[in-house]
Amino acid sequence: MSDEIKLVMAFIRPDKLSDVKQALAEVGAPSLTVTNVSGRGSQPAKKGQWRGEEYTVDLHQKVKVECVVADIPADDVADAIVDAANTDEKGDGKVFILPVESAYQIRTGKTGPDAV
Repeated sequence: MSDEIKLVMAFIRPDKLSDVKQALAEVGAPSLTVTNVSGRGSQPAKKGQWRGEEYTVDLHQKVKVECVVADIPADDVADAIVDAANTDEKGDGKVFILPVESAYQIRTGKTGPDAV
């Protein structure tokens, strides 16, 4: 087991969450945290009309997926997310890998990679 703990954080389209969850389970990283977020990147703004008023939507709905790993390579997790979330269109999202200084498991008191 490696002494390194990594946080893999991805911002993806909401409709790709099911595919990403399955891909993470297949690489041995079934634990994840999911948050609904809004953001803006290279995806263009959308114009709409409601009750005669025109509006612009420039913050798009995304899902933030976080997965902390210690016993499997973070690059494998990132690759699984990229493959599962890719639609070849703007707005597919991004994946980041960050170092985690330490971890503590509340119930057992384990620390470091054992807590992950």
